Amino acid sequence: MEKPADVTHPIHALLQRRWSPRAFADRMVEPEQLQSLFEAARWAPSSNNEQPWHFIVGTKADPSAHDRLVACLKEGNRKWAFRAPVLILSVARLNLEDEGAPNRHAWHDTGMAALSLCLQATALGLVTHQMAGFEIEKARTDLGIPAGYEPVAMIAVGYPGDPASLPDYLRERELKPRERKAVTEFVSHGRWNGPPEWPTR
Repeated sequence: MEKPADVTHPIHALLQRRWSPRAFADRMVEPEQLQSLFEAARWAPSSNNEQPWHFIVGTKADPSAHDRLVACLKEGNRKWAFRAPVLILSVARLNLEDEGAPNRHAWHDTGMAALSLCLQATALGLVTHQMAGFEIEKARTDLGIPAGYEPVAMIAVGYPGDPASLPDYLRERELKPRERKAVTEFVSHGRWNGPPEWPTR
């Protein structure tokens, strides 16, 4: 199922096509496809090239690994995300590698790597859905995440599925048109709340 964004101004088709469905097909993601996702994440930008991201992956090819990640999800997400053949937890290293000082950009940079992964997935015909709804402490304990690293988001990855597989209330959300705030609601020119007027020269 495709659900391209109804854009006001032209954007790249890859960005327009990326969305976060909950319906996943009963089809494995090929290893070479997964490798491409993490290669895309590898080349994401980061402050001072710290690359503070780490990803923990569970696929249905290894049911115990997949089950461990499913078990970390909150119930609302578990109801649909268990069908995704791949679950990924993004993790941020909170301190600079050499200095040990806090890296205030770690979360931002980990998000950049996650978006790179998601856009590569879209380019390959896969779909992704990022989730904040998971048990952070359970993930930290059950997945062996060391001190100094912070779980950020869970990402479901797979091929697009049939919305009919979802409970009624989720199917309605799946089929509902996508919505976003207007650019004028979050862009300012020159100062906070400055009208977003674009200089022509």
